[in-house]
Amino acid sequence: MNKTELTAALVAKTGFAKKDAEKALNAFVEVVTEALTAGEKVQVVGFGSFEVKDRPARTARNPRTGEEIEIEASKAPVFKAGKALKDAVNA
Repeated sequence: MNKTELTAALVAKTGFAKKDAEKALNAFVEVVTEALTAGEKVQVVGFGSFEVKDRPARTARNPRTGEEIEIEASKAPVFKAGKALKDAVNA
């Protein structure tokens, strides 16, 4: 499901106008992005949580040449599904 299909599903579920559903979806994405950028954790009870994990620097190997390369430390956004979501998917 892409963003357009998600917007259409929101319209069908809520009865909002397409423009309003798209605004709501965009606002949700912006709020989560801003919170993660600020180092905050976002929890939606029954759905899951979004947070940022630190990835330490490491040495890896290029599989084609066998050459060792250094990978810099970075931060990665992570989603952890909540119990209700896991149960719904596994039902």
